[in-house]
Amino acid sequence: METLEITKDKTALAAKVTTSITGSQAVLECFIAEGVETIFGYPGGAIMPIYDALYDYQEKLKHILVRHEQGGIHAAQGYARTSGRVGVVFATSGPGATNLVTGLADAMIDSTPLVAITGQVFAHLLGTDAFQETDVINITTPVTKWNYQVTDATEIPAVLAKAFYIAKSGRPGPVLIDITKNAQIQKFDYEGYITCSHIRSYRPKPIVRKDYIERAAKLINEAQKTFVLFGQGVILGKAEKEFKQFVEKSGIPSAWTILGLSALPTDHPLNVGMLGMHGNYGPNVLTNECDVLIAVGMRFDDRVTGRLDKYARQAKIIHLDIDPSEIDKNVKTAVPVWGDCKETLPLLTSLLEQKCYPQWLQRFKDFQKEEEDVCINNELHPSTEELTMGEVIHLLNELTKGEAVIVTDVGQHQMVACRYAKFNQSRSNVTSGGLGTMGFALPAAIGAKFGAPERTVVAVIGDGGVQMTIQELGTIMQSEVDVKILILNNHFLGMVRQWQQLFNDKRYSFVDIASPDYVMVAKAYGISGNSVGNREQLKDAIAAMLHHKGSYLLEVHVGKENNVFPMVPQGCSVSEIRLK
Repeated sequence: METLEITKDKTALAAKVTTSITGSQAVLECFIAEGVETIFGYPGGAIMPIYDALYDYQEKLKHILVRHEQGGIHAAQGYARTSGRVGVVFATSGPGATNLVTGLADAMIDSTPLVAITGQVFAHLLGTDAFQETDVINITTPVTKWNYQVTDATEIPAVLAKAFYIAKSGRPGPVLIDITKNAQIQKFDYEGYITCSHIRSYRPKPIVRKDYIERAAKLINEAQKTFVLFGQGVILGKAEKEFKQFVEKSGIPSAWTILGLSALPTDHPLNVGMLGMHGNYGPNVLTNECDVLIAVGMRFDDRVTGRLDKYARQAKIIHLDIDPSEIDKNVKTAVPVWGDCKETLPLLTSLLEQKCYPQWLQRFKDFQKEEEDVCINNELHPSTEELTMGEVIHLLNELTKGEAVIVTDVGQHQMVACRYAKFNQSRSNVTSGGLGTMGFALPAAIGAKFGAPERTVVAVIGDGGVQMTIQELGTIMQSEVDVKILILNNHFLGMVRQWQQLFNDKRYSFVDIASPDYVMVAKAYGISGNSVGNREQLKDAIAAMLHHKGSYLLEVHVGKENNVFPMVPQGCSVSEIRLK
């Protein structure tokens, strides 16, 4: 029912059209106003009114029925990571809501913008231990950027506007809105949706201090052995162009965190490789030799720094970050540069001298040559009969020409893929970085394909991780999503086994994992597949996977006890990295 409400002020009469709708309808209207196109979710009793309303919105909103709520939120993450938009997921109360927690924690630490909507029991039942009632607000407070419980439908438009604004502004992150069942069925006069652009006391972008920009420029211009570390902040800030201009004008060698991978093309002459525990030799060793270290949109994670008391002690550190809480959190800076790097990088670049550092850059090349001789060539071009993960990724690169989106799970295959995958464009590497969530890749690849439907999406997964969310093959089947699934099967929980070999005297405690016949499992879901274990078949098998119309599963049997090197042992300095 529509009513015409006349309001009068001192100067004019204004006409306002209101529509009587339910809270559930309001949720969907707000989504449409925010530009949401795809929702991942799983229905249940407490969220049933929203699903009932969704029945009438199927032409405007695409809903992907997952097989587990964790799969739903990982799919929403994959969607957000490739599209640059806010991912949306639905879950019911109780176990449905708690099944989102791992994904929320993952999105929180990896700064992924999400809005999760959970159903909740009727407001009058809150606190009574009603069926499928869980205090999702207190459970998710540590793993969300903001959460809120709606008990009155009239709150929905303003709360959702705030939710989307918080999720995507500043340093992005997950937001959870819990809506009681009475609020979902309650009718109210809906007056339209007003997007949120300001919240009192919330400042998503800190004020840029020009004096800090000037101090940073002076340090860089005077330095002789400058080094740049770049992270996902470049991608989240959509500052790839600005970063490339900064690097090319300054002439500074630049290395990436695993979430920063693809912000700068892999083959760029100033891209010197990967940082961290399984990163490249030169970037790790030379971190402890540079005179100025510039961190852009990264948080000095322990997997990057190794022992903090031995990390870059000789360097003056400049840290560019949108989140002031990251400055000086782990590593003391000489110059903090607060702000969005899309804004701060051009200001800094304008003050820099055009320079190059041929001798300094040659040091990275020399270390790269040593790394190639000791371990890279053996990984990419092995002389043994056993296949290596590296040669699989190398052939995948060759056939995709660096244009595919690669979604990795967690383990040895993740480190190998991050080390050897080549990317020509941003938002091509999707992985669970900070939380290290096994089971991430398969559902995240589904979301990644919906977020970038025009691109080839390949999920690279280990035999351990794939069994954690293998039920999402059902989502691929029902939604007819074209995802290529590449399982690197070493018949072990490989990363744990590597640590047990190196640091626990080969005491292989519960890491020998059996697998089903993956090709038969895929066939049961209507997905074509193949399994290979020899070098002669490998290239043709990967090509067949990539050229197949529709989803496809390829299992590749690789060496059981191959290790990922280089490696910085836990408790060691980054300059103590081992090549073998």
